[in-house]
Amino acid sequence: MQKALKERFGTVDRARIAEIVFGDWAELTWLEQLLHPRVRREYATWLDQVEADAAVVEIPLLYETNAEPLFDSVVVITAPEEVRRSRGAAEVDLDRRSARLIPDDEKVRRADFAYVNDGTLEELDEFVVSVLGRLRG
Repeated sequence: MQKALKERFGTVDRARIAEIVFGDWAELTWLEQLLHPRVRREYATWLDQVEADAAVVEIPLLYETNAEPLFDSVVVITAPEEVRRSRGAAEVDLDRRSARLIPDDEKVRRADFAYVNDGTLEELDEFVVSVLGRLRG
């Protein structure tokens, strides 16, 4: 994969590639066609090996890649825009990156469980424990 990135973008530096692809939708499409099938194979292989009653796969572009049918349940964690910006202060192109995403309200509507992550880690932990309890229960 690094060879393909180097040939296409002249670099394997993630920040430089991000500058390129988030300014050119055709380049982003090319990158996603390279990455998404590989990522999907990786988590499918991992899930086949899991011997637990529950497993979690974090997929930031779950809905955008139409991957939700591959899972028994979907949990969506959102945060208000101001919280996202404060957490990703170094993220220069947040608006360009977010522009292609399905809106949070649509993700929440489609999810089995949803949580607005604007509180403490303890509150988030409580939510996770409650979801696991419902899934196991």
